[in-house]
Amino acid sequence: MGNPSLPIILSLPDMGAGKTIQSGHVRGFNQRHKTWSEGLLGAFLGLIFLFGLNACAAQSVGQVMIQVNVQADGKTSKITVPVGTTAQGAYIAAGLSLGSLDRSDPPLSTVLADHATLHLIRVHEEFENVEEAIPFEHQVVHNESLPQGQTLLIQPGTNGIQETTYRHLYEDGIEVSKSVVKSVIIKEATPEIVMVGVQAPFTAFAIPGRLVYLTGGNAWVMDGSTGNRIPVVTSGDLDGRVFSLSPDGAWLLYTRKISGSPQDTINTLWVSKIADRPMPPIDLKVKNIVNYAGWVPGSPQTIAYSTVEARNTAPGWQANNDLQFLSFTASGEIIRRKQLIAPNSGGVYGWWGTYFAWSQDGTKLAYSRPDGIGLVDLKTGDLQPLLNITPYQTRADWAWVPPIAWSPDSEFVYSIAHPPAPGINDPETSPLFDLIVLSLPKVSLIPLAVQTGMFAAPRPSPYQGSSGWQVAFLQAVFPDQSDSSRYRLMVMDRDGSNRRSIFPQEGLPGLDPQQIVWSPAEDDPNKAMIAVIYQGNIWLISSKNGSAQQITGDGLTSNIDWK
Repeated sequence: MGNPSLPIILSLPDMGAGKTIQSGHVRGFNQRHKTWSEGLLGAFLGLIFLFGLNACAAQSVGQVMIQVNVQADGKTSKITVPVGTTAQGAYIAAGLSLGSLDRSDPPLSTVLADHATLHLIRVHEEFENVEEAIPFEHQVVHNESLPQGQTLLIQPGTNGIQETTYRHLYEDGIEVSKSVVKSVIIKEATPEIVMVGVQAPFTAFAIPGRLVYLTGGNAWVMDGSTGNRIPVVTSGDLDGRVFSLSPDGAWLLYTRKISGSPQDTINTLWVSKIADRPMPPIDLKVKNIVNYAGWVPGSPQTIAYSTVEARNTAPGWQANNDLQFLSFTASGEIIRRKQLIAPNSGGVYGWWGTYFAWSQDGTKLAYSRPDGIGLVDLKTGDLQPLLNITPYQTRADWAWVPPIAWSPDSEFVYSIAHPPAPGINDPETSPLFDLIVLSLPKVSLIPLAVQTGMFAAPRPSPYQGSSGWQVAFLQAVFPDQSDSSRYRLMVMDRDGSNRRSIFPQEGLPGLDPQQIVWSPAEDDPNKAMIAVIYQGNIWLISSKNGSAQQITGDGLTSNIDWK
């Protein structure tokens, strides 16, 4: 680059000092001026070049190198880098590549000093999926249906499965941490349920037919006596949406809400044989039954049902308002499926659903929905309206559907009307509900009782006495607030006469809204009884004199039927 201490000597051209420029010497002057300018430019460029050489020499002489130690991948190496180099620069100079999780001690941005030691820590992660067992719980249910001290395994327990994803973090090949990234339950644990018998405090007595009841998610039958109690279904998962004995009392139709079912499955429809040697429950391969499923009178082992579609929004379904038929053999083989009514909107508030009721002789089928009641053409599936009803505005995620029940001669339909209330502009909010009967085939409406409440649930007896059949219904304690009121059990003659309250006694809390169940037909109508659920227990009440007997005491009963 040259010696920076050499003197710089510039030689400038002679300008001819002391001479005067005459006009006659212009050309000579111009020529001399050009020579002088070129000489000056050359001298200037030379000066710049010499200064550049001087600066380059100064940089070369003044640069200082440092030595650092680099530890990485189990090795230590020494490298030389210029002053001002960072840790990251040193790694690059050492030919090391850095992973996204690797870290440095000191940090990468640190400016290094001479003889500094760097440590590149190699970091990597691994993920592990581990299936772990979820232990099942042990549950004990006390039931007075079993003799004291006797136990019955209602449901065997099974462990659940939980898949846990772990993140393992390694530094230089050594695990330094283990953390849970996510945990998913693949299979829910099923609790073990053991039923333990306790002493029944009630005296057993004979009853006609078979009375089935749902208690604690299990189905039981009293066969001929309140003391002869036999388990029918002990899976512990009956949801009570459907709970119906066949007309001959030989089969039980019910719905189950099975743990671990897909999200689009609300429940499934099953049937069990009630016999001395019961057969395993039969899965009818039907799902999402909320509003209706029942036996078809006169058609052995044939049912009709209506379906819904599961929804994430309240109330949890969208009704199809359809009507399907299914027949099965005694061994449980499904032999026929038929659709009578295709899915449809169901009228006003049709998202809730449509109810159906068969006449006792099986020749007529009535329907009920929030805006009216009518008959179903059993050949075409067409709906034939009998009575338009003003829908009730609940201002909630449920809809009121008028109850329907047939007389034993299949000529009258009992129901509840919703008349407008004086002084209320919106008839849908009227609090008035009256018990009526529709006479067929020429449709005529006959009012029987006013201000009964929306859940009056009239039910004619299945037999006739000398004055015809009786009608049981529920009377709201507070008729103007019948959606939240408790009720009292009433009985009257078929034309509304001889009305009387029979249960519970005055001064005691009323009944919750429910379906009224009559005992099977007998030769002597005076022996007729009505079964109701009161405070979670079954009571049998004489329709003649109102005498009542409690026959269960566990407080868990939710459904009953009697054939």
